[in-house]
Amino acid sequence: MEEMLPEERKTIPSKEVSTLDHVVIRLAGDSGDGMQLAGLKFTTASVIFGNDISTFPDFPGEIRAPAGTLAGVSGFQIHFSSKIISTPGDDLDALVVMNPAALKVNLLDLKLNGILIVNQDTFIDKNLIKAGYTKNPLEDDSLRNYRVYPVSITTLNQTAVESEGLTFKQVNLTKNFFALGLISWLFDRPLTPTVEWIKEKFKHRPVIVKANIKTLKAGYNFGETTELFPIQYHVPPAKMEPGLYKYISGNEALSLGLVAAANLAKKELFYGAYPITPASDLLHELVKHKEFGIRVFQAEDEIAAIGSAIGASFGGVIGVAGTSGPGFALMTEALGLAVITELPLVVINVQRAGPSTGMPTKPEQADLLQALFSRNGESPLPVIAPQTPGDCFETAIEAVRLATKFMTPVIILSDGFVANNIDPWRIPNLSQYQQIEVQHPTNEGLKDSEEFLPYSRNEDLVRPWAIPGTKGLEYRTGGLENEDETGNVSYDPLNHEKMVKIRAEKIKRITNDIPRQKVEGPKNGKLLVLSWGSTYGTARTAAENMRKQGFSVANANLKYLNPFPRNLEEIIQSYEKILIPEMNLGQLQFLVQARYSIATIGLSKVQGRPIQVREIENKISTIIGVE
Repeated sequence: MEEMLPEERKTIPSKEVSTLDHVVIRLAGDSGDGMQLAGLKFTTASVIFGNDISTFPDFPGEIRAPAGTLAGVSGFQIHFSSKIISTPGDDLDALVVMNPAALKVNLLDLKLNGILIVNQDTFIDKNLIKAGYTKNPLEDDSLRNYRVYPVSITTLNQTAVESEGLTFKQVNLTKNFFALGLISWLFDRPLTPTVEWIKEKFKHRPVIVKANIKTLKAGYNFGETTELFPIQYHVPPAKMEPGLYKYISGNEALSLGLVAAANLAKKELFYGAYPITPASDLLHELVKHKEFGIRVFQAEDEIAAIGSAIGASFGGVIGVAGTSGPGFALMTEALGLAVITELPLVVINVQRAGPSTGMPTKPEQADLLQALFSRNGESPLPVIAPQTPGDCFETAIEAVRLATKFMTPVIILSDGFVANNIDPWRIPNLSQYQQIEVQHPTNEGLKDSEEFLPYSRNEDLVRPWAIPGTKGLEYRTGGLENEDETGNVSYDPLNHEKMVKIRAEKIKRITNDIPRQKVEGPKNGKLLVLSWGSTYGTARTAAENMRKQGFSVANANLKYLNPFPRNLEEIIQSYEKILIPEMNLGQLQFLVQARYSIATIGLSKVQGRPIQVREIENKISTIIGVE
């Protein structure tokens, strides 16, 4: 008979249990310590348990920094709650560190009197020196403001798996599961989801399966039996909307949204990309869905990637290209080609800190002006931004809808924060979505002497999407200016001005096809917090907190960045002051002020880290004069 899991055989709590509304915990260690995996498995258990969650994986900027250095620290933050939450949390209730470097990088985020679990085996001279410590913080008085729990994780893990005949390297790779078992006991998380995952992941390596499960249970049992931890913490399940849920990252949701959009449009979808952080997961996910008519091409560079996607669109399928900021810069000339040929195309920019290659694993929102204005000539495009991981699914569908309905490239501005963040996602019923109507002209009713006009327009100024090879619908197009209606090359100045204005007006009219902007909180009053994209969660939480204190603070998050929603000016004029928090130096602030001739207040952060709720609350308090 298989050994029972620790939580299955426990009938009476052996220690005091404290119930909490929510907990923010971060696991941190060297990039080889498996903290991302441990955090993900803890997240899975929390989702299955029924908590609402929000995460923040923080990857090191170096592919493989020297072990034990500050540059190599990898962290995974999980906020799990018995209530609905919108952010990964500001300050940490608990911090688990696997070495001195992880302690140094993350300690400032731990609350006073917060729980600090330390792998004391790694606090040796050479590691302390690498982390910049002159004294061992476990032996001086520098950690007196925290509840410090030194645990010999390395040694205890070795003891747990010593009978399995593993190599030294294999033993070292299992210690993250000991740490996971320990915090699973401390915060009352079930082990079963992790055990089942281990069995499936390593099913062809039974020794690894046995070792990982043994050390996972050993960590759990250590927490339960040691006198080091007098209290166990319990966070009850949240009251979620009924339905079938899975945890999902923004990149995964974007990918599934593209698959769903292709299904709704009854079209094949082509995805062209060159691997680039933090957009590479789109490539990894989409390649799994060939059975749904998804074609994936890993190009030799970003120029080839967007070129192939434009070719796919010209050929009559949904063309999509994905990249991050540096790759987007390379795509801009070809994007101008898609503008002038008026082909449906979706370009995804998962933003990261810049300029140049910048900080590849750190989030930023600094490509907004690039998305709007980086092309030569007058070439406006629709730009939309997802606000949560789950919203990435809806955003992908909307981008395909707009691209095919208005025969235009559409830019999705995601970022590293929303792309890597994980939320519980209620799996939607695709049958409840409206079909994406795609029509291709045919030669039916076309007389032999009648010329097909590829740049004739409907009431929305949209030209027909003719598929090459359709008899009688042959036409010319390219990067040179097209003659109105015929599409023939034209150098006529009046025709050029006419075509430029038509393309601009077509994009402008999209404002009549998108939803009116919604506002949470009072519909007029002292202050509106206007955010965009992934700053939604923190801005919403901050505004809600201020409203609970009796202050007139509303919040709105822009999904549609070009064109703006048709009622945005009316909303802005309904408040005395406008605060715009964003992870750049004020790009949306610049656009709003230029468009509506109204002064706004910016809150900028360009540290490669998301804006925190506390930072927005402090700014709000300053603006409205809170003592």
